[in-house]
Amino acid sequence: MAAIFPALYRKLGRTGPEVFPIALGCMGMSGVYGPTDEAESIATIHAAIDAGVNLIDTGDFYGMGHNEMLVGPALRFQRERVLLSVKFGAQRAPNGAWLGYDARPAAVKTWLAYSLKRLGADYIDIYRPARLDPEVPIEDTIGAIAEMVQAGYVRYIGLSEMGAETIRRAAAVHPIADLQIEYSLISRDPETKIFAVLGELGIAVTAYGVLSRGLLSGSRPAGPADVRSHFPRFHGDNLAHNLELAARLKEIAAGKGVSPAQLALAWVLAKGVSIVPVAGARTRTQLADSLRALDVKLTEQEIAAVESAIPPQAAAGTRYPQEQMRRLDSEK
Repeated sequence: MAAIFPALYRKLGRTGPEVFPIALGCMGMSGVYGPTDEAESIATIHAAIDAGVNLIDTGDFYGMGHNEMLVGPALRFQRERVLLSVKFGAQRAPNGAWLGYDARPAAVKTWLAYSLKRLGADYIDIYRPARLDPEVPIEDTIGAIAEMVQAGYVRYIGLSEMGAETIRRAAAVHPIADLQIEYSLISRDPETKIFAVLGELGIAVTAYGVLSRGLLSGSRPAGPADVRSHFPRFHGDNLAHNLELAARLKEIAAGKGVSPAQLALAWVLAKGVSIVPVAGARTRTQLADSLRALDVKLTEQEIAAVESAIPPQAAAGTRYPQEQMRRLDSEK
């Protein structure tokens, strides 16, 4: 995939950098959906860069540091060609269990120090708390990152899964480049409150879960090691209902001569120039399919037809288990 896809760059907020219209999400390269091939993961990262992708998204807790140790060496000779987006703060036990979040100022700087080491980087382009720490005012967390901006270890500040009030408070401390939040045809809640605040404050969106973890392309959990086996939308009657929605998308996509994944991505791209989909890909084949969405142009009538086939709130089941949903600031 040596050819660069012709595409207009999108700006991450009023003060952020310009990026390729699709970012590469690397979480799936660290076993959350089952076994992966490290050589293929690295080849996928390189193929993305060759195609023009310049925003690479990771998290310090993906695979308990494995993802950063994968991404870092893959970028060793191409660091200046890409922007690194890193989420931090999630605490995990040796068995992978979630233990909560820690976004105290001292913890922020500690997380950052370890990420820089694992990535083999001198700085991180966009640094963001993975979730709101309910025990720490967002002003304290953003203030600590702002100190790291001043020190040259971070270039821009982002947020992840934050609600409207928290976004306002964060932006009052330091300019925010983007909010990373789940957004897809079957996860449209950000449209109700959050997007208006982002537009007012000049903050972009990096949208993850644009295929709803493969649900919109008809994918199913591969086994107990696949994190999706714990998500309500992939259980029993919920899964059967949601696969019917995926079948509707597949039918519309077939009529347009594209794949369901391309149509789902093209829909997100069409929802606004301040939205950058984060396409998760574990293989070069998946990456190529996602990038072809840039060639899919949707008319207003086609967008309306897709949204009519899969209206808001059509999905059965929440996007995370109930315990996680209760902790999401973006859901309040």
